[in-house]
Amino acid sequence: MIRSWIGSLWLHRLIFLAVAVFLTFLRLLPLDTTAGHLPGPDILLCLILSWMVRRPEYLPAPMIAIVVLTEDFLLMRPPGLWTAIVVMGAEFVRSRSALTRELSFSVEWLLVVGVMLAMFAANRLLMALAFVPQPVLGFALVQMLWSVLAYPAVVAFSRFGLDLHKPAMGEIDAYGRKM
Repeated sequence: MIRSWIGSLWLHRLIFLAVAVFLTFLRLLPLDTTAGHLPGPDILLCLILSWMVRRPEYLPAPMIAIVVLTEDFLLMRPPGLWTAIVVMGAEFVRSRSALTRELSFSVEWLLVVGVMLAMFAANRLLMALAFVPQPVLGFALVQMLWSVLAYPAVVAFSRFGLDLHKPAMGEIDAYGRKM
């Protein structure tokens, strides 16, 4: 039983890494080079937050930091800023995972939307304080709106595609601890 739990833990971590690499690869591809198109959602952020709500033990903070920092380098963002904001947001959601266990999806979605908006505002504020050039506000707002609207689809993929569900009340792990 312990081996199956540990195997499931590492299997889901590898799945997360594979999905993160795939999403970063898609963002690097020059799929549409004409100007004037709307930005897409930040699916990786939605994936991190949805996994934090459902199974926070699957994503340790160093793994999140490495994945997002690598994405920072590849997408030529200020290295470490978005990484620190994402790790803080994910840890905030992790600390409330026991609270969100019995909440409906709409309340969970509102919590994640609030965290996403706080992360967006913190990123814009810190970049403005450091006088770093940043995307136009409208562009960034559209990307945040798409991310908020993409969250239910990411949750559905995680739940039905990867069988990542919230632990039930009283469920115990392989070590006999309550989850």
